Amino acid sequence: MQSVKVGRSGLRVSGLTLGTMGWGDSVDEIFARETLHDFRDAGGTTIDTAYGYGDGAAETILGDLVPAIDRDQVVIVGKAGISRTTGSRVVDTSRGALLTQLDASLRRLRTDHLDLWLVHTWSGEVPLEETVSALEHAVRTGRARYVGVSNYSGWQLVAADAALREARIPLVANEIEYSLVERSADSEVVPAAAHTGAGLLAWAPLGGGVLTGKYRRGVPADSRAATGQHSGWAARRLGGAANPIVDAVATAAEGLGVSPAQVALAWARDRPGISSLIVGARNATQLRTILAAATTALPPEIAQALDDVSRR
Repeated sequence: MQSVKVGRSGLRVSGLTLGTMGWGDSVDEIFARETLHDFRDAGGTTIDTAYGYGDGAAETILGDLVPAIDRDQVVIVGKAGISRTTGSRVVDTSRGALLTQLDASLRRLRTDHLDLWLVHTWSGEVPLEETVSALEHAVRTGRARYVGVSNYSGWQLVAADAALREARIPLVANEIEYSLVERSADSEVVPAAAHTGAGLLAWAPLGGGVLTGKYRRGVPADSRAATGQHSGWAARRLGGAANPIVDAVATAAEGLGVSPAQVALAWARDRPGISSLIVGARNATQLRTILAAATTALPPEIAQALDDVSRR
């Protein structure tokens, strides 16, 4: 698996990042351990988690596994600002909330620092200068090696970058949704990241499973679109404009003798500005398919055809 620099920073991540959003929910500790082991064997170094994933279960499970791996050989990406402890989604990007969540994350993860720490989402309820001050403090105190943001629009990214520059601390990353069926970032976020020097970490590069082709004949009962708290999000990516894109991915996969998932991931991996793809697996078959994408190469003409059919 390739090692890639995040934007213009010195931070290096693996081309695929292991996502832990389902850990403690659809993924138990036994499969999480197997997944991490196989990911590391494939050359993966980067693991993405968040304070709010599984109400803390994801970080706790990862923390239980950290002693079994070489901490210096992995890059842990954490996020703060969203919680579900009240049973509903709560956004709080105040300095106090962010630093409190950071300390809780470090305890759960059994580590003294995060390699990359992100504000999980934008909030207009808190002054940007206050939110950014938490990132600055985390770096100054050694609790984060690098900092960035998540789900920021282009202008929000530029504003946050400018605020951090005053403290002489670089904003190195923006974690965003990006795939063949979700390319809204192309118009503003990608150019903004190029301008600031931030790298992009792409979540949901398979469009919630839509690009695997598993929904072409209906919605499987155990799929993301049918179950779980994210079912509505996944279902909105089915049908309509997605159909010709999914068909094109399937056609390309058949011609190349690989899976549709490999085609979709390889396309996203090679897009300008993308540093790493955040991927998760709920079973061994999904994991094997995802890891195979690390070495899948798309001929330029196929990449261009997919670009054309998916362009907004």
